[in-house]
Amino acid sequence: MSQGRSVEELLPEVTADRLDTYEALLASLGESRVWAFLHSGEAGDPRARFGAMEVLGHDYVPCVTSEQELAASAWPRAHEIAGGRELAAELFPARWGLWLNPHAPGGGLGVPWPDLRRIALGLDRLPAGPLRISEPAVRAPRFYERLAERARNTPQLRSLRRAWVEPAVGAPYLAIGVETDEPGARTAGAVREMMRGAVAVVPDGLPVATVPLSDVHDPVAMWLRTRSAPFYSRADGREQGVQALRQRGYGYPRPS
Repeated sequence: MSQGRSVEELLPEVTADRLDTYEALLASLGESRVWAFLHSGEAGDPRARFGAMEVLGHDYVPCVTSEQELAASAWPRAHEIAGGRELAAELFPARWGLWLNPHAPGGGLGVPWPDLRRIALGLDRLPAGPLRISEPAVRAPRFYERLAERARNTPQLRSLRRAWVEPAVGAPYLAIGVETDEPGARTAGAVREMMRGAVAVVPDGLPVATVPLSDVHDPVAMWLRTRSAPFYSRADGREQGVQALRQRGYGYPRPS
């Protein structure tokens, strides 16, 4: 991956098959300033509104990457200078992306809101998309059984789900979706203790990560909520998924 290069240097090199360059661009964007177009109002005015673009049904705020690009854009209204990471943190909760240099030949480059979320929260903490998410095909019966046992002794826990996640960059991993009664430090500590008691029997070399199902912006959590049935559910008062998975071949999808 390229190190220490500017957004403007990296932009022309980003292509669909150069994911390493795109990751470098995201890292640079987080450390850079951008000139965001305002539709109304002036910089610093809390009533000011960003400009807007819609591309393939997704919303973006247009911006430029330097004063030179601002002049080249001929934007007739006001603009606001913002740090890339700070602007990313402001935009992604409302599912707005950032479009870089829309006036440039080729139309510039759009950074969708999930990638702004990664910039805001840490590129090293969140997997690089687009993600391929599916039911796990790995066999880990002892881990699932131990996890279900620990879950029964974790009163804050409602359910557990699972997914196999393949990031665009980096190693695939097993994601454990955690549904709890409410967020908070006590709940987070209880979940960590539950996982700590189960990871000892994870098969060698199998990366595991937990995902809070309450996170409405996490793509893995969204997939788990809509596409995966719980393998443990407190509502049933039993290890729902362990018995079902044993019946059909543990860790494999149900035959169609």
